Amino acid sequence: MVRSDNSLQGRSGPAVNRAMYLAAIGGCFTFVVILVGVWTRLVDAGLGCPDWPGCYGALVVPDAQRAAGFAPDLPLDPFKAWMEMFHRYIASGLGLVALTLAWMAWKNRHIQDYPVAVSWVLLGIICLQGAFGAWTVTLQLWPQVVTLHLLGGFTVLACFFWLYFRLKACRQSDRRPIRLPGLWWLVGFLLVAQVALGGWTSSNYAGIACTGFPTCNNEWWPDYIDFDEGFHLTQEVGPNYLYGQLHAGARTAIHYTHRLGALALGLGLILLTLHYKHHTGARRWLLAALGTYLLQVSLGIILVLNALPLSVALLHTAGAALLMLLLLRSGWSLGRLESASPAFSYRKVVHA
Repeated sequence: MVRSDNSLQGRSGPAVNRAMYLAAIGGCFTFVVILVGVWTRLVDAGLGCPDWPGCYGALVVPDAQRAAGFAPDLPLDPFKAWMEMFHRYIASGLGLVALTLAWMAWKNRHIQDYPVAVSWVLLGIICLQGAFGAWTVTLQLWPQVVTLHLLGGFTVLACFFWLYFRLKACRQSDRRPIRLPGLWWLVGFLLVAQVALGGWTSSNYAGIACTGFPTCNNEWWPDYIDFDEGFHLTQEVGPNYLYGQLHAGARTAIHYTHRLGALALGLGLILLTLHYKHHTGARRWLLAALGTYLLQVSLGIILVLNALPLSVALLHTAGAALLMLLLLRSGWSLGRLESASPAFSYRKVVHA
């Protein structure tokens, strides 16, 4: 019986390895896709092509004459159009990676503990991302869609990351369950909320609604601040939402809330790091996450004081993605710690 199990493990090993390496490639690819998408938005190329999935009715950016025939009222800007199409091309390539992983999961479903569900969930989320990409254009940069599109990109990155480590555990025949501690979930929620607030700030063009730091427009609590309008999620967008439509008070509310969210996230990270300071497996990742957070705060200050330089804004998004990955990596170590504790052993899970 033992010989049979070893034989099966030997045959399944290469298949799991291939899927694991492809998941790692997909995660790196997703990081690039997120940054290209953010850069597309930063250079105001989100509507560089007025239609979807083509550009002025073509699969590649056409010349000005054909573009004028397709949309006479929307003149072609070649740079913005190519920027938008490049983003679509590489996002489609990422979809092929996810489709391949889903096919491999179906093919390898007989392998014990193979993460079939995670592979298919990943494919589903990427398909939803494609829909959000289409709605970003058809709904003319509606902030709700743009923010959800950003959150979707981060979710895809997290799924690739988690799939990689699930495959790695499968290869090592490590069947310990993962139970993430409550404090980690709290910090994870704060991080997701902060990413959403960052997307909402960007999509509503509120990045410099507060000038100066640490005060906002020379006030600790701005007098003219409108939270109701700033977070009114059913507002109409008019012909399009390029450059935003909210008044100054609403944008100030959005920006100020993003600052408060950063403060809450920092406190959460400090508490999590202090609580697990003696856990050698997670400590280094938590310290790296805390360092990345401090770098994020520094980049945010630079953005405010220097009127949103594009390169710094791109680094700010990259830092948020890196912070999420570091938190997930610490969660993987902490989850193994919790599952190995006497109160939650693998044997008890099996016999429950």
